[in-house]
Amino acid sequence: MYVACVIATTRAAATDLDRAVMLFHALSDPTRLEILEMLRGGERCVCELQDELEAAQSRLSFHLRVLKDAGLVTDRKEGRWSYYTIAPEALAEVHDLAVAMQPRRSSGTLPVLRAGSCCR
Repeated sequence: MYVACVIATTRAAATDLDRAVMLFHALSDPTRLEILEMLRGGERCVCELQDELEAAQSRLSFHLRVLKDAGLVTDRKEGRWSYYTIAPEALAEVHDLAVAMQPRRSSGTLPVLRAGSCCR
C-alpha cells in the first residue's frame, strides 16, 4: 500500500512539474506575452491580433497554438474567424505555481548541512 502511495505521489509531482513547464514555456516568449497583453482588454479576433502584431499568419498561429495548448487562452469560431480570450483560471494557476516557489521562511539560523553533503 505504501509503495502505491509513493508511486502515485511521484506521478502527481511529475504531472505538476510537466504542467508548470508547459505554462512557463508558454509565457517565455515576448510575442506570446504581447498577445496576452492585447487580450487583457477582452476577446480579440485573430485578424486584429495579426494586424497589431504585424505578424505573418503562420507565426501568429504558432504562438496562439502554444498559448492554447497551455490553456492560457481559449478560442471560439464565428464563421471563418476565430476569436481568442484569456483563460483566467490558467493565470491563477501560474500565480499559484509562482507563489509555491517562494523560499520557505527560515528561523534566522544558518542552514544545517546534511550528512553526505558536498558542501562541508
